[in-house]
Amino acid sequence: MADSHIQDLNPEPEILSVSGLKMHFPIKQGILRSTVGYVYAVDGVSFQIRKGETLGLVGESGCGKSTIGRCILRLYRPTEGRVFLEGQDITDLTARELIPYRKRMQVIFQDPYSSLNPKLRVREIIGEALRVHRLVGPDQWQDRVKELMAAVGLHPDQMARYPHEFSGGQRQRIGVARCLALNPDLIIADEPVSALDVSIQAQVINLLDSLKEHFHLSYLVISHDLALVEHISDRIAVMYLGSIAEMTDVQRLFQNPKHPYTRALLDSVPIAKPGAKERRKRRRLLVGDIPSPIQPPSGCRFHTRCPEVTDDCKHMRPQLLEVEPQHWVACLRYQKG
Repeated sequence: MADSHIQDLNPEPEILSVSGLKMHFPIKQGILRSTVGYVYAVDGVSFQIRKGETLGLVGESGCGKSTIGRCILRLYRPTEGRVFLEGQDITDLTARELIPYRKRMQVIFQDPYSSLNPKLRVREIIGEALRVHRLVGPDQWQDRVKELMAAVGLHPDQMARYPHEFSGGQRQRIGVARCLALNPDLIIADEPVSALDVSIQAQVINLLDSLKEHFHLSYLVISHDLALVEHISDRIAVMYLGSIAEMTDVQRLFQNPKHPYTRALLDSVPIAKPGAKERRKRRRLLVGDIPSPIQPPSGCRFHTRCPEVTDDCKHMRPQLLEVEPQHWVACLRYQKG
């Protein structure tokens, strides 16, 4: 895990900046397919990622984490807001204009079984991008494939095999090698180990951590697993119902969480240590379900489940403000006076 204090003293330039990002999906009904409402999947999200940094994006299922990743990659065109890659606004670029930027941003998908073409051999899966973008000569791409396979812990002799001949962890390593083929600057890892067996999740996470230093990568790691983001991230952004509730470095978040939702997430982690009975009693677990993104609550999105709710929370939507150095919180308790 990187030392956040060193990063603060020697800040790297930003590789990615997201400003006021919104993604509202229309709901169509009837023969004429009229728009009758919207799914407010992402509703005003802003953050930055510095070069060489890993930002963990964490929250409950349905809070909009994966949608943000797809908007950054321009798999979705955002409803509103801007996405900057190293200072260049890529929000409204055409497909042709996006080509050089797509090489710089790659994605690791959640499911290693469905993200690989079962009809292609591994050498073709990894080498396809090399040939399409003409990064190596016609007689050199297989050598480059062997190098990439070795880098992710696969034996180059396996390059003639098909995906079904590999385990889940090995397939995810193939997906990582495919990402590295284009020498990207930023990798978006969308639940990179949630579909894998628990026994090999740590191996894949350690691999991503080591590749970050070797290939000078930046990561946006999307996950619902607090232990995972704690291990691999430099900073963490906690999302709730389409917006960021809290964002700071790993140490501050786990030692001094300020938003009630963040504290509830941390309290929900099982405690297996002996002698932790008193701590279990002090935990305040959330009740109720996350509201529908079709009709999100007015005011603070979290007020329907917040144990510290006030009348103002039901009518005023808090902004994400820096309440301490490098610590941002969206809670009205920190925005009065």
